[in-house]
Amino acid sequence: MHETKPQRSWRDLVPFGLAHTKPRHFREMARIAWENADNLPYAWQVLSKGVCDGCALGTTGLRDWTIDGTHLCLTRLNLLRLNTMPAFAAELLADVEPLEKLDNAQLRQLGRIPYPFIRRPGERGFRRASWDEALALIAERIRASPPERIAFFLTSRAITNETYYVAQKAARFLGTNNVDNAARLCHSPSTGAMKHALGVAATTCSYSDWWKTDLIVFFGSNPANDQPVAMKYLVEAKRRGAKVILVNPYREPGMERYWVPSNVSSALFGTDITDYWFPVAQGGDIAFLYGVIKILIENGWYDEAFVEDHSAAFDELRAGCDALEWNELERGAGLGRASMAELAELVRDAGSGVFVWSMGITQHRFGGDAVQMILNLGLLRGFVGRDGCGLMPIRGHSGVQGGAEMGAYATVFPGGVPIDEENAAALAERYGFAVPSRPGLTGPEMVESAARGELDLLHCVGGNFLRTLPDPDYVRDAMRKIPVRVHQDIILSDQMFIEPEQAVVLLPAKTRYEQDGGGTQTSTERRVMFSPQLDRQVGEARAEWAVLRDIALAVDGDAGNAFGCDGGAAIRDEIAAVIPAYAQIRELSRQGDAFQYGGAHLGAGWKFATGDGRAHFRAVELPTPPAADGSFELSTRRGKQFNSMIYAEVDPLTGAERDAVFINPEDAADLHLRSGDRVALFNQQGRYEGRIFLAPIARGSLQVHWPEGNVLIATGIEDTLGGVPDYNARVRIEPS
Repeated sequence: MHETKPQRSWRDLVPFGLAHTKPRHFREMARIAWENADNLPYAWQVLSKGVCDGCALGTTGLRDWTIDGTHLCLTRLNLLRLNTMPAFAAELLADVEPLEKLDNAQLRQLGRIPYPFIRRPGERGFRRASWDEALALIAERIRASPPERIAFFLTSRAITNETYYVAQKAARFLGTNNVDNAARLCHSPSTGAMKHALGVAATTCSYSDWWKTDLIVFFGSNPANDQPVAMKYLVEAKRRGAKVILVNPYREPGMERYWVPSNVSSALFGTDITDYWFPVAQGGDIAFLYGVIKILIENGWYDEAFVEDHSAAFDELRAGCDALEWNELERGAGLGRASMAELAELVRDAGSGVFVWSMGITQHRFGGDAVQMILNLGLLRGFVGRDGCGLMPIRGHSGVQGGAEMGAYATVFPGGVPIDEENAAALAERYGFAVPSRPGLTGPEMVESAARGELDLLHCVGGNFLRTLPDPDYVRDAMRKIPVRVHQDIILSDQMFIEPEQAVVLLPAKTRYEQDGGGTQTSTERRVMFSPQLDRQVGEARAEWAVLRDIALAVDGDAGNAFGCDGGAAIRDEIAAVIPAYAQIRELSRQGDAFQYGGAHLGAGWKFATGDGRAHFRAVELPTPPAADGSFELSTRRGKQFNSMIYAEVDPLTGAERDAVFINPEDAADLHLRSGDRVALFNQQGRYEGRIFLAPIARGSLQVHWPEGNVLIATGIEDTLGGVPDYNARVRIEPS
């Protein structure tokens, strides 16, 4: 059965949650205001006029398109200093040895990168260079290399659709499809599964459906930490009668109760969020969902009209369920048949439902199959294409949804068009230059190629492979072998200090808000929003799209007119012409301008963008549960951070420090371990030292913070559908 929520106590009568472990919203706001005191007028412009550069929920200024009221979260506020800080002095980079002793949080506080810099082998640090010199060095290396030996990777760090689009065009102009972005590391399994099942690779619903629905189920997702403004939507959904379910190994405290600062009653006494918690074993989602679906099918608790008239391959799914025994499902799920029946009954009794999932589902070697099982469950009840219903891969970063849609992806062209001979020829005809027709290297494959000595140039727009990919020592060694590395960014990170093989080039970028001609972002709910240019010049920083265009033209200076993309409006015109779903983007030019491509619901009228117009079920393989040998299933989690940027040593939602090892109290007791005991986690990959943190987590499961826990994660283990690394491992634990 599901786990019941803890009983309320006297602490719940204390206003503002002062007796609880929780974010101190108002205190944090005051701290952040002080931190930005040297540039408050510009900070206010960013907050009041810009499109949020935090999560992918999507606010413009202080409002959104879902409910009325002011929207301002700590995720956005914590990022504010990146947009207001001054530049550091060029002399800072003359000797990197002192900088190598700083962590990334300390490096971030040094200030913005003001000029291009170059470092050669044997040099103590970087010297300031002109843009012409930096671009000439990069162009020389590109001209001397076969196209398959150059690569571009873009993070989701507030990158605009315009930058993504120009990046992919520049890469293909240079003859390579080796261009990828951070979507690969989070929701690529969702893309693959949803394209098969629905013909689309984005959420089918809107955020407003959260408060029109009977049931909201979160699978491996924690919006209290990742999309905190969304908690206001959940408070409203609860007020309107929606039930909230959490299918997750850990009972996330922020999902148990949350204090929304802009809601008076919630700010005072908090709002209970989750009604039912199913503590599935880590990696047990497929088995658990198979059990739920098996019960629904056996009892006829599914939408027969939808299945008969609007779906395909239902018989395949039913046969897959019939072939599975209950004991293997219970063992794989870490939960009994009664729990599966309880969720099945909740789904049966709901007239509408929204299923939400995130990286707790996707960042597994079988992530695509886990997404497919969520889709299977939603489709059984027809929870798609109508009000109060939806299948929603929730995005964590503001720039990531548009990345693949703009074509900055090794496996698709703009618009999500597959890379093949026919589509390459069509794109080449439009662009006026040859476009390669073979898929390129994904982000992880770029590092693998570097390790084999098969990459001559890697151009990173933001990001930090050293912290975001498994096995950081392997990543460091691989990147050291790349002859020329280019890091285009606004701040310093430790991967920039990896010794150069021939040269490391730093290129100063403008922020989203400084971008010439303004820029656009696509939110989780497919809303494309315009953020106006907020004039500010830091050193010699250039717009990110302009840097990428400049590199292409430095390689072939005669191609300027043919390449195009010479301004924000021109880029949006081209996007509109190349990507039909984005046809309205050319109309965006002022603050507040936005459109939602595909309308409120994809699959409306139960008409799907698949070849036959039907939604497709698919039976997946049941993962083999690990042997009961005394080891644990380890997963990585986020704390108070944005991507790999850490903002606090203690997570205000859980009270856990960065070295915490989350463990079930009964598992700890079996090992004679108490809270705070120092322990070591180890496997063939590496060793991690931390401290015991007793937590409501499924037995046999451990969690540690990411990216610190990446030392235990092996490289090369990926989801076959999307290519996302598996950020989980089997480990043993011993006193340290």
